[in-house]
Amino acid sequence: MQDGEKVTTILPVKDLNRDDLFLFMATKQGVVKKTPLMEYVNIRTTGINAVNLDEGDKLIAVALTDGSKDIFLASRCGKAIRFSEEDARPMGRVTRGVRGMNLENGDVVIGMEVVDPTATGSTIFTVTENGYGKRTDLDEYRDQSRGGKGLITIKTSERNGMVVDVMQVADDNELMVITDQGKILRVPVSGFSVIGRNTQGVRLMVTEDQEKIVAVAKLAESDEDDDEGSEEQA
Repeated sequence: MQDGEKVTTILPVKDLNRDDLFLFMATKQGVVKKTPLMEYVNIRTTGINAVNLDEGDKLIAVALTDGSKDIFLASRCGKAIRFSEEDARPMGRVTRGVRGMNLENGDVVIGMEVVDPTATGSTIFTVTENGYGKRTDLDEYRDQSRGGKGLITIKTSERNGMVVDVMQVADDNELMVITDQGKILRVPVSGFSVIGRNTQGVRLMVTEDQEKIVAVAKLAESDEDDDEGSEEQA
């Protein structure tokens, strides 16, 4: 690892020698790139170049795709864009990528989700740094052309603060919310009603003065499910 370099994403892959899968990447400055998975077969212990970054840019998300999904990008200032990954042609490893989202001055991309355009009932959960969040139907984010400015996904008011993360969720998911003061809150997604895009959301977590939410993780199963499975095995 070079000075200042950090791991962004870990992806479990059984077989790198697949010609039907891609790695889709997004940077904080709104650049995206789709590269065939086979380009990464011969990885060395010192690593290999995955993307060329502009000065000051950083890789913020990487996902495994099959080339037929939609890409959802969200920004710190509350904007989001949804476009078909087919709009981004496959490129080699040592390339920069193309414009995924046109950002306003001072804004950066903070999250990326790969969503199935054929899925019904999917929702996007948005979390802000002051402890507010909202759940919105994916259909409210119409398909746009890659490189657009996007739509409002949540109002980044003085009350809400800036956006921390976005993720595609289902009723049986739970969220783990973490603050910069070391506090953790676990909340069920099913406890939040689905509301419109251009709104402020509701209280997700009570934070102290100067305390900010810094990370959100999605949990697929609850402790109750795990406990029941352990009892059955016993």
